[in-house]
Amino acid sequence: MSNASDTTDGTVFASPGLMKWRYTKDKLAAASVTVGGIGVIFAVVLIFFYLLWVVLPIFKPASLEPLNQFTMPADSGDQSLLYAIEEQGEIGLRISEDGRLRFFTLADGTLKASDDLQTRLLAATHVDQSKNTIAVLTEAQRVVLLQHKYRLDYPAEGQRTITPRVEFPYGTEGLDAPIGQQMVVREDEDLLTLGTAQGTSITLKQFEKSTSFFDESVNLEELGEITLTLPRQVDSMLMDPLQDWLYAFNFENAEIYFYDIRRFDNAKLVQTISAAQHGDTITAVNMLAGGLSLVVATNDGLITQYFPLRRENTADYTLQRVRDFEAADGAVVETLITEQRRRGFMSLAANGTLGAYFSTSERELAEQQLEVNGLQIGAISPRANVMLVEHANRGIQIVKLHNEHPEVSFKALWGKIWYESYPEPDYTWQSSAANSDFEPKFSLSPLAFGTIKAAFYAMLFAVPLALAGAIYTAYFMSSGLRQLVKPAIEVMEALPTVILGFLAGLWLAPFIETHLPGVFLMILFLPITMPLTGWLWSRAPAHIRHRVPEGWQPLLLLLPIMLSVALALALSPMVEAAFFGGSMPHWLDNEMGITYDQRNSLVVGLAMGFAVIPTIFSIAEDAVFSVPKQLTQGSLALGATPWQTLVRVVLPTASPGMFSALMIGFGRAVGETMIVLMATGNTPIMDFNIFEGFRTLSANIAVEMPESEVGSTHFRILFLAGLVLFLFTFVFNTLAEIIRQRLRSKYSNL
Repeated sequence: MSNASDTTDGTVFASPGLMKWRYTKDKLAAASVTVGGIGVIFAVVLIFFYLLWVVLPIFKPASLEPLNQFTMPADSGDQSLLYAIEEQGEIGLRISEDGRLRFFTLADGTLKASDDLQTRLLAATHVDQSKNTIAVLTEAQRVVLLQHKYRLDYPAEGQRTITPRVEFPYGTEGLDAPIGQQMVVREDEDLLTLGTAQGTSITLKQFEKSTSFFDESVNLEELGEITLTLPRQVDSMLMDPLQDWLYAFNFENAEIYFYDIRRFDNAKLVQTISAAQHGDTITAVNMLAGGLSLVVATNDGLITQYFPLRRENTADYTLQRVRDFEAADGAVVETLITEQRRRGFMSLAANGTLGAYFSTSERELAEQQLEVNGLQIGAISPRANVMLVEHANRGIQIVKLHNEHPEVSFKALWGKIWYESYPEPDYTWQSSAANSDFEPKFSLSPLAFGTIKAAFYAMLFAVPLALAGAIYTAYFMSSGLRQLVKPAIEVMEALPTVILGFLAGLWLAPFIETHLPGVFLMILFLPITMPLTGWLWSRAPAHIRHRVPEGWQPLLLLLPIMLSVALALALSPMVEAAFFGGSMPHWLDNEMGITYDQRNSLVVGLAMGFAVIPTIFSIAEDAVFSVPKQLTQGSLALGATPWQTLVRVVLPTASPGMFSALMIGFGRAVGETMIVLMATGNTPIMDFNIFEGFRTLSANIAVEMPESEVGSTHFRILFLAGLVLFLFTFVFNTLAEIIRQRLRSKYSNL
């Protein structure tokens, strides 16, 4: 049965049924395209909001939430010397002058356990908070080291009991200490150093630690004793965990005495620093986690961070003032309590103001005015989520801390930060290290810079070749040769980028390093070879030139190009020996001060440019080839030369498509991962040197995401890097589309 009908004049009309079927198919096709487009938009928006959902918590402000209050457990009226909190934030420890150690619950202050040292105490200090080690100084001038430990039991599902106990790693007799009222004790795997201060004198003792082969007990053997005399009274002392530096403080005159005790028998005063600006006094001191930085509070409302810094070109150190914080509400800080695992600290003021700070991000995170006064001593849990403070009414206030991501601030992510032991502020990404005292550094600036650097060098290599090749292929090349060249270049896009990165890292990078002068000779020879070959061909006899079909002349360039490359590589060793002392990379480093890394930007530019060329070429070639023939033929008919037609007719008409090709190629270069991951050193540095590597945002995500802890600051900042890439490409492509539409409307009338 026919679906069409004939008229008497021979005209064929579709039957009503066929017309209805065609209409239905058109509607279905339009609906499918609409649904697909909306689906793509929805997927992109969903990705954006998912990234935003993961990232937003790092910008959530910190908060301090006062919880319960209770009186001191079994209070004897003696002054508290030190507090500590166990890992779970459920049990607290109080050490008082009467020599009692009391464990109590933070929920209601119920006494859980106690121990008695049977002597009065003069001082107590933390030795190593990661091991829960504390040192106490008795009135008999003995230093006793103890560890508070906790056993966790789970008697039933959903239940947990914590049993505290005290251990004495060196016995209950303690170590003989010089006479003094102030004390500092530090130990590591090999040494233990203790110091006491009395008036203007500090006496230090150092012990060597040895472990018994039979019962693994630790024995101490005294190595020596020294006495340091200061110009003023010592009110407090601190020592770094490696026992290299000793800090003594005179509060009244706001002076810090910085001692080098690395050579114990030859300890020396390195520097005396005034901690106040206008004759103020020191009110509190403490040492941040890791033991490199000091925080010093003065009565003018400032809290200042210091750390030792090596002087340039010397082995000497200086105590560098790094940054200042203003105390909450300008209150006078009585006590500084530092976190155990991060560079954060809390301030306690006599008027009941509690402040939370983080040193690296240079932020006051939160402040809270408590309903009690006289905050003088306290402790923070190892996880920095629970805090206790003792107030003047002989009671304890428990405070809940909500402070998951203190390391993040706009300056920490994008600005220069002065990190511990760094000679100056810098942009640094270093998310992890083997040392538990390591301070993570999360600057996205070097990663963003590396992303732009990679795209720049890739486009620098790809754009001239791709656009020039596209223009010649679409406009000058014969159709027969075009049918071979265009598919061949487009097949290049099918090469997996992991293969390109593998070849670039393992073959191309060593090859360029070995033949570096030859690479630069190629850049010199090839621009000369190609026009010279064209000029010689134009001077060849006509009967020879006519033997090559029109549009197939580019094949004549293959042999001269290969000869030029071979000549450049053959001359490379001779040029290197004659001008660069036998090694151009070493010459660049020694003579020019230009660092050469084997896997560098040049390698990435070549490899990634090779990956981007097919994308730019294919879209640009289609744009040029799609220029209506009547435009070019009309231009030629009016007397314009082929080059004039190309420049004034073809390129303006094809410019929207060519611009789209550039933008898509640029987006491909920005988001490329495997090539930059395998062909560069992945060093997050900010240097436009073509012979040095870099790290991009995408490569950084690929490298570090599998190792990041879910929900951690590191994890969320990696998602932030993905969001930055998303926004960058979105904004850039939006601007590109606006420009493309303007070009299209401008040249649409041609």
